[in-house]
Amino acid sequence: MAGKIRWIFLAALSGTLGAVFGQVQAQAEAMLKPLNTRLFHTLRRISPPVVSPDQSRVLYTTSRYDPELNKEFSYLCLLDIATGNRTQLTPEPSDSERISNPIWLGQSTAGYLTRGSLFQHTLTGQTNGMLLFNATVNIASAVYRPASNTLFFTAGVYPDGRIDRMHEHMEKEKNRTDSAQVFDNLWARHWNKWMTMVKTNLFAIPLDTTDASAIKVGTLGEEMNLMQNLTQSKDPLIRWSAEWYAVSENGKYAAFVVRNPSLDMVWKTDVDIYVVATDGRSEPRLITGHWKGAASSPAFSLDGKSLAWLQMETAGYESDINRIYIYDMATGGVRSVARNWGLSPQSIVWSADGEVLYVLALDRGDRKVFSVDVHTGQVTEITGHGYFSTVSRLGANMLLGLYSNVTESSNIQVIDVGSAKRNSNKAAPSMRRLTDVNGDRLQDVYLSEAEDFWFKGARNESVHGWLLRPYGFDEKAKYPMALLIHGGPQQGSSHSFGQGQWNPNMYASAGFVTVVINFHGSSGYGQSFTDSITEQWGGYPYDDLMSGVDFLLEKYQFINAKRLVALGGSYGGYMVNWINGNTDRFAALVAHDGQFNVVSGYYSTDELWFVEHDVGGVPFTKLGRPKYDMYNPERLADRFKTPTLFVHGASDFRLTLEQSIAPWTLLRRKGIPSRLVYFEDEDHWTNKPGNSVRWYNEVLGWIVQWTQQPSHPAALAAKE
Repeated sequence: MAGKIRWIFLAALSGTLGAVFGQVQAQAEAMLKPLNTRLFHTLRRISPPVVSPDQSRVLYTTSRYDPELNKEFSYLCLLDIATGNRTQLTPEPSDSERISNPIWLGQSTAGYLTRGSLFQHTLTGQTNGMLLFNATVNIASAVYRPASNTLFFTAGVYPDGRIDRMHEHMEKEKNRTDSAQVFDNLWARHWNKWMTMVKTNLFAIPLDTTDASAIKVGTLGEEMNLMQNLTQSKDPLIRWSAEWYAVSENGKYAAFVVRNPSLDMVWKTDVDIYVVATDGRSEPRLITGHWKGAASSPAFSLDGKSLAWLQMETAGYESDINRIYIYDMATGGVRSVARNWGLSPQSIVWSADGEVLYVLALDRGDRKVFSVDVHTGQVTEITGHGYFSTVSRLGANMLLGLYSNVTESSNIQVIDVGSAKRNSNKAAPSMRRLTDVNGDRLQDVYLSEAEDFWFKGARNESVHGWLLRPYGFDEKAKYPMALLIHGGPQQGSSHSFGQGQWNPNMYASAGFVTVVINFHGSSGYGQSFTDSITEQWGGYPYDDLMSGVDFLLEKYQFINAKRLVALGGSYGGYMVNWINGNTDRFAALVAHDGQFNVVSGYYSTDELWFVEHDVGGVPFTKLGRPKYDMYNPERLADRFKTPTLFVHGASDFRLTLEQSIAPWTLLRRKGIPSRLVYFEDEDHWTNKPGNSVRWYNEVLGWIVQWTQQPSHPAALAAKE
């Protein structure tokens, strides 16, 4: 009896304390300001950290946008891992020159790229901002290996593969009397650029750092093109480029990623990895010829004896599961590791002892770090909630990564993986944040936590989503709801702090209950869930989204069912058009670089493998055409009735401008309010900060207008 009385007393006390805590929390939130457009775009961004040779410090870059000058500035930073002390090494340039690609040229010397050239900065202050290597063409992706005194980099060259002749080629091009580009290969443009004769190749050049005050770099013409012995690289008709590369720690070998060159490459996903000796005495060795899917993420073990990579095995499917493979550099043997793991890894880092691979993979809205035993294939989850965009090795038992979550922008974190091994109860490894890049700017800003939910969707399977409560939230009030629909479609929304157009807290600060749903086809829920969208573009995902909205309206009384809006980009923009033809439950819609006509979209896109796999076949056959018509929004044009804002970039070759002009024309002709926001200097994304500011002002203004809440203080602040 005494125990029962004690339980009742504690329950009552808990309820009282909960109510008090709720009041205190509400008062604290009332003192916060909304995340407005101007503040959001002035938040700093940092690059992935690069560890010093002695593992005690890291280099990284910081960038920021100045809305008054409409310029973006960047500078190089040094961070002491033990103390967390940060030093800004370079001043902000007077113009908007971008500093990128920090590398260590020695224990006390940093290097970085700006204006396409390599500069050096000694930490002792002897030679700051000194030009080290100017190749006459822009170089990128620089890597230095002191063991071989070699600098590796990529650069665009003509089919002869020579940097020292680029000036000659460019002069000839400049003096042409016509501007015609002639194509006999369907691979004529990609993402936002037309193909030219210039192809990205991998180079190596001697670099001696013995004397930090007088670093010696080989002269122009001494650089070695490590891809020069690929015969197809000299074919002017085949317009391909090296996409990524890795170099062994001893500098003796490089592995590079390149599409398998062939005519009309746009319906093939055959991406290969070659291994080449960096002395240039042998031809590149193809190690992925057995598969016709895409290979990626090569990574050498620290001792250089093994090379791991990720391999998709299904030809023509860009969202196939990544399998982990390991190549023995001595014997040429290949083996698969953790083959039965249900998630799809996205990057690889070797442990110092070569016994474990650390990989990143999406898992139920989080991008986590996992360890994979290279002998047994056992997979262990290392991190939990949140999003690691990069991870690298730090000493024997630690990792270094860029981490964010819904309420925290990207910061550098140390993960002590050794702590989990030392802990008998198998607790999660300890993590330590080294930076707080935007803490000063976000400390008095309202940032809503994500509240996860699950519901029954298509195929009677559980579907995951989360919501953010709006600025100034009052449980007794009614709020409009913004449904954010991700692109891909075989991607997934995540618990991250994106600094682009789809940060959910921007919509929450504008007064909306903000919702994301990882519908069928999303990644991070097993490959079967991802594959389920095949030939179901407007089927399962639409059912999931509508069921999710129904679920939320039933569960949360503070959502106003008459003030719903839906927004999406890319595939999300396609879904917005599909929604417009299937329901009028939304007060307004926003489609960013979406698709309106699946058939015409096929004939104008830059990558055919994607649509041929997802829709099923080609639209010019009797078997294929019905599949393209089935989920084609244009087929339902007579049903479109919801006011819609369309946004599109002129250089989007994935989904061309006509895909927005067409539905905009449809709605205007039908007398339905609609608006087109056109960026002549953007592509599939809105990249320039000034354009992104305008993007948010147009989008937030549109959804606020159609949900009839123009006086909401957060909505007004969003335009400041």
